Amino acid sequence: MSNPTGTFTCKLDAKGRLMLPADFREQLGSQAEEDFILRPGLHGTYLELYTNSDWNHRREILMQVNTFDRRKLDIMRKYLDGVKRAKLDASGRLQIPKDLMERCGLNKDVVITSMFTNMEIWDKTKYEEHVAEIDAEALAKGAEELFSSLNFSL
Repeated sequence: MSNPTGTFTCKLDAKGRLMLPADFREQLGSQAEEDFILRPGLHGTYLELYTNSDWNHRREILMQVNTFDRRKLDIMRKYLDGVKRAKLDASGRLQIPKDLMERCGLNKDVVITSMFTNMEIWDKTKYEEHVAEIDAEALAKGAEELFSSLNFSL
């Protein structure tokens, strides 16, 4: 799992093709030649973007869920609802299916941001609004809760 580092502003063309920035593609390396997996974001109106190998890793973990438990099966159905496979074309563009564009409210200007386990594609305005909602105090408190038990020393 080696996702690109950074946040990139990009444009969708009229056909829903997203030209990935050169630095983004370069960081992906040979993974850019694999299929990608798109799914609606779990916590908002954005898309989660996975390399095929990262999705397969996640799939192996999720295959351990007991599907005889109806509640878990229903959650799995909902989690997988809208999942699509996509590939970069010869020009380095990622075709985003129209239904996912509409579902996540993607317009012409989008942001791709890297998380540690996947990447996210947001409408630029929605991304900026979402990030602005997290004030400095909430960020500091959240970072303390999230990172205080981790050891970052080399």
